[in-house]
Amino acid sequence: MKNSNELAIPILAVIQQIPKGRVASYGQIAKLAGLPKHARLVGYVLKHLDPASNIPWYRVINSQGKLSLAKLDEYGQNIQQLKLQDEGVYMLNGKVNLKHYQWQP
Repeated sequence: MKNSNELAIPILAVIQQIPKGRVASYGQIAKLAGLPKHARLVGYVLKHLDPASNIPWYRVINSQGKLSLAKLDEYGQNIQQLKLQDEGVYMLNGKVNLKHYQWQP
């Protein structure tokens, strides 16, 4: 198997394609990148993403529609949730409605 740096390339290429106002799950990204059953690798790649990157990392959520990252801003608000709200993706009871917001390439 290739190392994680090489595998990051197709993963990031798929994430880059998620349109504004849509989300995708870790497993969906892995499958579209040609790496089925490697959802954790998608999480690993995102965890090590350069903070200055323009990759829309915040559009990737778990398969239950929940946010997996708890990055908070200086006001204690979840950065991922704020970025999604800015794009018109809203949460109800801590979940994104995947039937409504999930990207269907």
